[in-house]
Amino acid sequence: MINEKLEKAFNYQINRELYSEYLYLSMQAYFERLNLKGFVNWMTVQVQEEHAHAMGMFDYLNQRGGKVELDAIEKPEIDWSSPLEVFEHILTHEELVTSLINKLMDVAEETKDRAAISFLNWYLKEQVEEEDNVGNVLATLRLIGDDKKALLMLDKDLATRTFVAPVIG
Repeated sequence: MINEKLEKAFNYQINRELYSEYLYLSMQAYFERLNLKGFVNWMTVQVQEEHAHAMGMFDYLNQRGGKVELDAIEKPEIDWSSPLEVFEHILTHEELVTSLINKLMDVAEETKDRAAISFLNWYLKEQVEEEDNVGNVLATLRLIGDDKKALLMLDKDLATRTFVAPVIG
């Protein structure tokens, strides 16, 4: 049975992961409006990843005898001024998610739950990859500036991203 404080922390993070999924779905819709299909693909993969992250924690909490409590998902932003602004938003968001997972790890350490610590190590590693991935796209967008041809080349590049279901834990 999982510690009550840790259960509450996991529930909070599950709901934040679901919000992340919702945010990326909103960004996917934004890129649909711009007809940037590669960016749409990138966001589609991101939506799938965030769903997998939430469900990994959902399943873990159930496996540990905890009670999953789903909250209402807040409405995400729906408009941005440019692809650059979207990816700046993504980096800020992923940095927030990293800090939240670190706080969840703090609770796991405080409650001396070694199984949770081991489980959460995967998420910490994943966040390093998330921030790096977003940072790379963001750096390219900054280099591109207002060059529409370069933006279309990046769009074509982003169309190649595929979802690989993670093995969590």
